[in-house]
Amino acid sequence: MHYGFRGDLWQSWTVGADHFESELLDADYALNGFNWLWLSCSGFFYQYFRCYSPVVFQKKNDPNGNYIRKWVPELANLPAKYIYEPWKANVSILNAAGVKLGKNYPRPIVDHAVVSKENMEKMSLAYDMHKDKQAAGKKNGKKAASSNSGKSPPKKKAKKQMKLK
Repeated sequence: MHYGFRGDLWQSWTVGADHFESELLDADYALNGFNWLWLSCSGFFYQYFRCYSPVVFQKKNDPNGNYIRKWVPELANLPAKYIYEPWKANVSILNAAGVKLGKNYPRPIVDHAVVSKENMEKMSLAYDMHKDKQAAGKKNGKKAASSNSGKSPPKKKAKKQMKLK
Protein backbone atom coordinates (compact mmCIF):
# COMPACT_ATOMS: atom_id res chain seq x y z
CA MET A 1 0.00 0.00 0.00
CA HIS A 2 1.01 3.57 -0.53
CA TYR A 3 0.45 4.95 2.94
CA GLY A 4 3.06 6.99 4.75
CA PHE A 5 3.26 7.12 8.51
CA ARG A 6 -0.50 6.83 8.72
CA GLY A 7 -1.69 3.87 6.75
CA ASP A 8 -2.20 0.26 7.59
CA LEU A 9 1.39 -0.72 8.29
CA TRP A 10 2.65 2.56 9.85
CA GLN A 11 5.83 2.68 7.81
CA SER A 12 7.67 5.64 6.43
CA TRP A 13 6.50 6.57 2.96
CA THR A 14 10.11 6.20 1.79
CA VAL A 15 10.02 2.44 2.45
CA GLY A 16 7.05 2.02 0.11
CA ALA A 17 8.48 4.38 -2.48
CA ASP A 18 11.83 2.58 -2.53
CA HIS A 19 10.23 -0.85 -2.89
CA PHE A 20 7.76 0.31 -5.53
CA GLU A 21 10.50 1.98 -7.54
CA SER A 22 12.70 -1.12 -7.37
CA GLU A 23 9.92 -3.07 -9.12
CA LEU A 24 9.31 -0.56 -11.93
CA LEU A 25 10.79 -0.92 -15.39
CA ASP A 26 10.41 2.79 -16.17
CA ALA A 27 10.80 4.42 -12.77
CA ASP A 28 10.59 8.20 -12.56
CA TYR A 29 12.23 9.11 -9.27
CA ALA A 30 10.69 12.58 -8.95
CA LEU A 31 7.18 11.50 -9.87
CA ASN A 32 7.26 8.36 -7.73
CA GLY A 33 8.77 10.11 -4.72
CA PHE A 34 6.38 13.04 -4.82
CA ASN A 35 3.30 10.81 -5.17
CA TRP A 36 4.32 8.74 -2.15
CA LEU A 37 5.13 11.85 -0.13
CA TRP A 38 1.80 13.42 -1.11
CA LEU A 39 -0.28 10.39 -0.19
CA SER A 40 1.56 9.92 3.09
CA CYS A 41 0.19 13.30 4.25
CA SER A 42 3.59 14.06 5.73
CA GLY A 43 4.49 16.86 3.34
CA PHE A 44 2.22 19.29 1.60
CA PHE A 45 -1.10 17.48 1.72
CA TYR A 46 -2.11 17.32 5.37
CA GLN A 47 -5.53 15.68 5.21
CA TYR A 48 -4.36 12.69 7.24
CA PHE A 49 -7.97 11.68 7.92
CA ARG A 50 -8.19 10.45 4.31
CA CYS A 51 -6.88 6.94 4.78
CA TYR A 52 -7.54 5.10 1.58
CA SER A 53 -9.01 1.63 1.78
CA PRO A 54 -7.07 -1.12 0.03
CA VAL A 55 -10.44 -2.58 -1.09
CA VAL A 56 -13.01 0.18 -1.77
CA PHE A 57 -11.30 1.84 -4.74
CA GLN A 58 -10.72 -1.49 -6.46
CA LYS A 59 -14.31 -2.63 -5.92
CA LYS A 60 -15.58 0.62 -7.41
CA ASN A 61 -13.37 0.51 -10.51
CA ASP A 62 -13.27 -3.23 -11.21
CA PRO A 63 -16.32 -4.76 -9.48
CA ASN A 64 -15.89 -8.17 -11.10
CA GLY A 65 -12.20 -8.33 -10.18
CA ASN A 66 -10.97 -8.96 -13.73
CA TYR A 67 -7.52 -7.58 -12.93
CA ILE A 68 -7.22 -9.80 -9.87
CA ARG A 69 -8.49 -12.83 -11.80
CA LYS A 70 -5.78 -12.27 -14.44
CA TRP A 71 -2.82 -11.55 -12.18
CA VAL A 72 -3.69 -13.50 -9.01
CA PRO A 73 -4.76 -16.89 -10.35
CA GLU A 74 -5.21 -18.26 -6.83
CA LEU A 75 -8.34 -16.10 -6.55
CA ALA A 76 -9.63 -16.46 -10.11
CA ASN A 77 -12.51 -18.78 -9.18
CA LEU A 78 -13.90 -16.70 -6.30
CA PRO A 79 -17.27 -14.98 -6.68
CA ALA A 80 -16.94 -11.24 -7.32
CA LYS A 81 -18.34 -10.56 -3.84
CA TYR A 82 -15.16 -11.99 -2.25
CA ILE A 83 -12.49 -11.33 -4.87
CA TYR A 84 -11.05 -8.37 -2.94
CA GLU A 85 -11.61 -9.81 0.54
CA PRO A 86 -11.32 -13.59 0.32
CA TRP A 87 -10.95 -13.89 4.09
CA LYS A 88 -14.62 -12.88 4.40
CA ALA A 89 -15.83 -15.88 2.38
CA ASN A 90 -16.99 -18.94 4.28
CA VAL A 91 -15.00 -22.17 4.06
CA SER A 92 -17.29 -23.83 1.51
CA ILE A 93 -16.87 -20.90 -0.92
CA LEU A 94 -13.10 -20.90 -0.43
CA ASN A 95 -12.92 -24.67 -0.95
CA ALA A 96 -15.03 -24.50 -4.12
CA ALA A 97 -12.69 -21.80 -5.48
CA GLY A 98 -9.55 -23.70 -4.45
CA VAL A 99 -8.43 -20.97 -2.06
CA LYS A 100 -6.57 -22.06 1.08
CA LEU A 101 -6.01 -18.98 3.22
CA GLY A 102 -2.56 -19.07 4.74
CA LYS A 103 -1.44 -21.72 2.22
CA ASN A 104 -1.91 -20.60 -1.39
CA TYR A 105 -3.09 -17.09 -0.53
CA PRO A 106 -1.98 -15.08 2.54
CA ARG A 107 -4.25 -13.96 5.34
CA PRO A 108 -4.43 -10.18 5.92
CA ILE A 109 -1.50 -8.76 7.87
CA VAL A 110 -3.73 -6.26 9.69
CA ASP A 111 -7.39 -5.32 9.89
CA HIS A 112 -7.67 -2.11 7.86
CA ALA A 113 -10.81 -0.99 9.73
CA VAL A 114 -8.92 -1.08 13.03
CA VAL A 115 -5.39 0.04 12.20
CA SER A 116 -6.39 2.87 9.89
CA LYS A 117 -8.30 4.51 12.74
CA GLU A 118 -5.41 3.98 15.17
CA ASN A 119 -2.95 5.48 12.72
CA MET A 120 -5.18 8.46 11.97
CA GLU A 121 -5.21 9.13 15.73
CA LYS A 122 -1.39 8.98 15.73
CA MET A 123 -1.26 11.46 12.84
CA SER A 124 -3.74 13.72 14.62
CA LEU A 125 -1.48 13.73 17.65
CA ALA A 126 1.55 14.53 15.51
CA TYR A 127 -0.26 17.47 13.87
CA ASP A 128 -1.50 18.72 17.26
CA MET A 129 2.06 18.63 18.59
CA HIS A 130 3.31 20.50 15.53
CA LYS A 131 0.61 23.18 15.91
CA ASP A 132 1.46 23.56 19.59
CA LYS A 133 5.13 24.00 18.73
CA GLN A 134 4.28 26.60 16.08
CA ALA A 135 2.00 28.48 18.51
CA ALA A 136 4.64 28.41 21.25
CA GLY A 137 7.18 29.86 18.84
CA LYS A 138 4.84 32.70 17.87
CA LYS A 139 3.99 33.37 21.51
CA ASN A 140 7.68 33.71 22.35
CA GLY A 141 8.21 36.00 19.37
CA LYS A 142 10.21 33.42 17.49
CA LYS A 143 9.54 31.63 14.29
CA ALA A 144 9.22 27.97 15.20
CA ALA A 145 11.96 25.91 13.62
CA SER A 146 11.11 22.87 11.55
CA SER A 147 13.63 20.79 13.47
CA ASN A 148 14.44 20.70 17.14
CA SER A 149 18.07 21.84 16.62
CA GLY A 150 19.47 19.62 19.39
CA LYS A 151 17.20 20.95 22.12
CA SER A 152 15.12 18.77 24.40
CA PRO A 153 12.22 16.93 22.77
CA PRO A 154 8.85 18.67 22.57
CA LYS A 155 6.42 18.01 25.37
CA LYS A 156 3.83 15.43 24.47
CA LYS A 157 0.14 15.52 25.21
CA ALA A 158 0.12 12.45 27.40
CA LYS A 159 -3.64 12.05 27.46
CA LYS A 160 -3.69 11.64 23.65
CA GLN A 161 -0.41 9.76 23.27
CA MET A 162 -0.75 6.29 21.80
CA LYS A 163 1.89 3.64 22.11
CA LEU A 164 3.38 2.79 18.74
CA LYS A 165 3.62 -0.87 17.88
